[in-house]
Amino acid sequence: MKIFHSVGEVIEWRKCQVGDRRNISVGFVPTMGCLHNGHATLIKESTKDNDYTVVSIFVNPSQFAPTEDLDKYPRTLENDIKLLESLKVDVLFAPTAREMYPRGIPLNVEEQKGPFISVLGVSEMLEGKTRPNFFRGVATVVTKLFNIVMPDVAYFGQKDIQQFIVLNCMVNELFFNIKLKMIPIVRNEAGLALSSRNKYLCDESLVISSNLFKGLQTGSDLISVAKQNKTVLKRQNVIDAIKATWKRFLDSGDFRIDYVSIADWNTLNELQEIEPSDIKIVISCAVYVTDRLDKGTVVRLIDNIIV
Repeated sequence: MKIFHSVGEVIEWRKCQVGDRRNISVGFVPTMGCLHNGHATLIKESTKDNDYTVVSIFVNPSQFAPTEDLDKYPRTLENDIKLLESLKVDVLFAPTAREMYPRGIPLNVEEQKGPFISVLGVSEMLEGKTRPNFFRGVATVVTKLFNIVMPDVAYFGQKDIQQFIVLNCMVNELFFNIKLKMIPIVRNEAGLALSSRNKYLCDESLVISSNLFKGLQTGSDLISVAKQNKTVLKRQNVIDAIKATWKRFLDSGDFRIDYVSIADWNTLNELQEIEPSDIKIVISCAVYVTDRLDKGTVVRLIDNIIV
């Protein structure tokens, strides 16, 4: 596996290995490192589909607010390299912040200089309400990475479903010649979606956090039954059922809800009524989980189900 830290090295590699040959495909998996089986699933899909696979590891400052955990975000490069080598990845691109943002990248948006990408509409709800500049940072860094790697296909996980929808909108409407592929969520045996942020929680809190999925599954079951019976289901009934599943954890202070969403897949607009149609629905949530061993540690976890 080649390990590159500069933009020029990646561009030169691609020129030598691919050039203008149209029968050679490059798959790309952008990550922030601290790799787990969820990332491995994306990478395996890429190596299966493509002649070459490039993985990036870059903890992107522009998607963190000044109050968020940029410095605490887990960095495990040595272990990540071992995993990537075992998965037969061709190139790891692990740039510095200065390489990706030559003008520097302060966390305060008002102090930032240079080009940035905003995808209006779908980036301003759900995660965008709590983290208003998050998708601006994501869209900007992914655009930079796409321009450097020039992949044919890029792979993203369903866990970050709004991110996929935002980036898909960006790719389609800015006419990137890249296909985006979304891979289903990888969960542990209890149903908890794999995430780098899970490392912040003790074992007991991880077990408790698996109930996030159980709550969403309760909502999904209600919607599925309503669709089968061709009946209209009110949004609040679904929300109430999800919250009822979490009630003891909400009462104990283990969970604090940021949002629960029942939205149209294409627009992410909230549905007030769920009708028996073929429309794809995204049930999603963001919940703050308080660690039982260290009450000062609060981790924001997201999850979703597509119905």
